[in-house]
Amino acid sequence: METQTNHAELQITGMHCASCAARLEKALNQLPEVEAVVNIATEKASLNFNPAASNLENIIEAVRKTGFDAHPVRDFAAEKAARAATLRAQRNTFVIALLLTLPLLGEMLLMPFGIHLMLPPWLQCLLATPVQFWAGARFYHGAWSALRSGGSNMDVLVALGTSAAYFMSLAVWLLALDQSLYFEASATLITLVLMGKLLEARAKGKASAALESLIQLQPKIAHAERNGEFVDVSASSLRPGEIFEVRPGESLPVDGIVTSGQSSVDEAMLTGESLPQTKRPDDKVYAATLNQQGLLRCRALAVGSHTQLAAIIRLVEQAQGSKAEIQRLADRISAIFVPAVLGIAALTFVGWWLAGSGFSTALINAVAVLVIACPCALGLATPTAVVVATGRAAQFGMLVKDAAALERAHQLDILLVDKTGTLTEGKPGVSDIVPMPDIAPETLLQLAATLAERSTHPLSRALAMHAREAKITLLPVTDFREETGAGVSGNIEGDTCRLGSPDFIRRQNVEIPDARLTPLQAAGKSVIVLARGTQLLGFIALADQLRESSRSAVARLQAMGLKVVMLSGDQPATAKAIAEQAGIDAFRAQVLPEDKAAVVESYRKAGHRVGMVGDGINDAPALAAADIGFAMKSGSDIALEAADITLMRNDLGSVADAISLSRATLKKIRQNLFLAFAYNILGIPLAAAGMLNPMIAGGAMALSSVSVVSNALLLKRWRGGN
Repeated sequence: METQTNHAELQITGMHCASCAARLEKALNQLPEVEAVVNIATEKASLNFNPAASNLENIIEAVRKTGFDAHPVRDFAAEKAARAATLRAQRNTFVIALLLTLPLLGEMLLMPFGIHLMLPPWLQCLLATPVQFWAGARFYHGAWSALRSGGSNMDVLVALGTSAAYFMSLAVWLLALDQSLYFEASATLITLVLMGKLLEARAKGKASAALESLIQLQPKIAHAERNGEFVDVSASSLRPGEIFEVRPGESLPVDGIVTSGQSSVDEAMLTGESLPQTKRPDDKVYAATLNQQGLLRCRALAVGSHTQLAAIIRLVEQAQGSKAEIQRLADRISAIFVPAVLGIAALTFVGWWLAGSGFSTALINAVAVLVIACPCALGLATPTAVVVATGRAAQFGMLVKDAAALERAHQLDILLVDKTGTLTEGKPGVSDIVPMPDIAPETLLQLAATLAERSTHPLSRALAMHAREAKITLLPVTDFREETGAGVSGNIEGDTCRLGSPDFIRRQNVEIPDARLTPLQAAGKSVIVLARGTQLLGFIALADQLRESSRSAVARLQAMGLKVVMLSGDQPATAKAIAEQAGIDAFRAQVLPEDKAAVVESYRKAGHRVGMVGDGINDAPALAAADIGFAMKSGSDIALEAADITLMRNDLGSVADAISLSRATLKKIRQNLFLAFAYNILGIPLAAAGMLNPMIAGGAMALSSVSVVSNALLLKRWRGGN
């Protein structure tokens, strides 16, 4: 019996650093049949659980026992309002703490101007106490929760460091000891940490701006046909099959198909494609895309959570909640980081005291070690970059399944590309019109298109489309007949004309010269023949057309250092011709669909990092077998499911964009990890050596988190096509 698995997203409150996220994740994964990933950047827990073993109420209770709070993710507006309220509360607390702390810093601030102002001890204590125990209450609460559950986090460091400075100063004042007071140090430290957390929260909000912009795109009102007239209704009330109207300058409320009208629709938010797409009857349109010119009437196909936009939002949220492998390394380090810092602080205190520097100096240096060693920057280094990058990817028409895919894409050195539907359009187009010597090309095309217009065969449809684009006038036909899979015939202007395969025409006692037919077939083209009575009129060849963007995309991928290999089921001559058109040096012809995955494995066994680009059902095994699978949006649902990255534009250039973004993201993650480690590697020894006072250490700690998040936000400058 198959085990049922439910998925849920919880919004977590009360996490302050990477150690918090790691501790909560460990606690959740210890629950029966629960798999959890906790993301400090999005402050969410992504859960897969067996409801028979652990229900959502039990999971939320486990979160609370760990010292945090949680609730199921609400709609975007509600979560945004809750975040805004939390941010306001943080800002108000910081402002009050700052106002109370500034007088304590008076002596330091006024000393350069020759003014010496020393507040009496009782006033210092009066100002510092609310900062310590009201503004700093979050640190005591977080520290107690961490210690109670057998862990430690940033709050433990801040609470220990500031409490040591505060209570030492309190003892010096009450016992009249001959020591300096450090009320200003404890208050300043808490104020600086609050400032850092406030700046960090604001920056983290900007990191998810891309996702926010997607959510806000869908209009709230739709013009639906009700009782024979168009009325304004809530977009959420539309149902599949209903007719709705989209006026110039309006966004589409749901996914649909055009029933009447013609217009240009801006689909940049969905595909990243800058040029508007012309929409005619029977063309698909998508929610939140912008109608630019004409009036469109459409029939709803997908509404609410089933629209393309909703699917994109779900994928982006899924990717933002996942973890890259490099983040797991940071998590392991942060799990042992706080205990190690506590040990270093203890050694610093003992060392300075034994060296004869006195209790006060030893304590202050130990406090400086505790304060500067916050692991926040380390925990934010990777997830913040991933949140920005996946949102940016969505804006350029690339849907990343998880952070690991984004991380691995930069490692690729081989890219296998399916020919049909990937390099090519995946549908036939007229490539050659070859009339017999006494027949005009226009006559050949007119007669052939007249018959093809009435046929349902894919080659006939392609020929008819070509004739319409060439504005060919069709002739009347009588006695039309179609022999399935072979050809068609009909009476045109008193003559019996036939259009079909060479064998079909030969059966009508028409002689076909091989010298004309063989070169077209050798090039891998599909050839249809036209005859009038027993007279051969000519040949029309059709072939799959190379996408306009394929050659430039291949050149760009090669310039990035990737070897591009084309896979095709065609004969070698045909495959070679397409490969040469695309600028590809290496190709494999006559590759059966079931053999594509084996080709992927052969390159992987040779030590290559392999990417696979495809669009069909037969590409799904190869997409799953590759290190990174890229699926064209025009492809099958199975191919999209198997792929790691879905390309909303049917353009190989999007693969180059995805790899470029992956490289930019990994560069930012490495820079962030360097910044996070640099602060600690340089700061901890300096603090232990007595070269940093606690206030400078607190400022450096706050700056470390802000600099990491700000550096990640620079990814918003990334542009596709580079």
